[in-house]
Amino acid sequence: MKGLTVRQFYDSLRDKLDLKLVAGESGLKRRILISEINRPGLALSGYVKFFASRRGQVLGKVEISYLRDLPRARRKERISLFLRQKIPFCVVARNYIPPPELLSEADRIGIPIFRSSMITTRLLNLCTMALEEMFAPSTTVIANLVEVYGVGVLILGKSGVGKSECTLSLVERGHRLVSDDYISVHLMEGTYLLGEGSELTRFHMEIRGLGIIDVRNLFGVGCVRQRKRVDLAVTLEKWDPDKEYERLGLDEEFMTILGIDIPHIVLPVGPGRDLALLIEVAALNHRIKRMGYHAAKVLDLTVQDRIRHRER
Repeated sequence: MKGLTVRQFYDSLRDKLDLKLVAGESGLKRRILISEINRPGLALSGYVKFFASRRGQVLGKVEISYLRDLPRARRKERISLFLRQKIPFCVVARNYIPPPELLSEADRIGIPIFRSSMITTRLLNLCTMALEEMFAPSTTVIANLVEVYGVGVLILGKSGVGKSECTLSLVERGHRLVSDDYISVHLMEGTYLLGEGSELTRFHMEIRGLGIIDVRNLFGVGCVRQRKRVDLAVTLEKWDPDKEYERLGLDEEFMTILGIDIPHIVLPVGPGRDLALLIEVAALNHRIKRMGYHAAKVLDLTVQDRIRHRER
């Protein structure tokens, strides 16, 4: 069965969502199969037809106030009906104290109940976004990811070609490192790629001759970020004199990751080439292309117009 367990959800988001487990610990092995979150207002009123039972549930001020206003017998009946829908988990927002009937029934059935200090709307948004990321298709790419002038640049190349040295030079120029060597790439909303590094090695780099360095401590927190959208891929390769490299930029190449095409540039590595500067220019050129200006195509059209004018 696909999905993730409630325990995985709790361990991953405990601090981010300020979650505290208050009941139903035996149900932490339950599986979450979809990323959507639900507020069970109608279910608590007794109408469970079409109830979204596969979703995690959030109880806010309205739901808790409604349950408190019910007579004790009816409150117990509604809570029992609600929890019999086999929901994966339930979070009580704003640090409200859950009704004792909810806690006892959750312990009996084995449905985890959490409390969070967050207001309901923010809790819903953060929980949904976090689950969408956890459910998103993902892959691992051996590369470096750097934010250059707001553009997420994936730097690829064979071992020893100079990826880390180039990345370090970019950081020294004030750009921001996401991760070195291993990038976890997630397909978000089926439309764009989000890259991040391993939590264990995040912000560390291996530089041959120096060893492991901590970029955040050396250059400051302003030179790192935890994740970044992948906008551009640059492959570094040793200069091959027999290979014809792109000189005009009219023919654009793309790299496909998780079904998404991203612009791809191959930069030959040779003596005297300032690769960090070239990547800065590539990032700026990518930005201006997104704004609708393509320098190579504009120059090509200008040259063709001049030729046609002379032929007349």
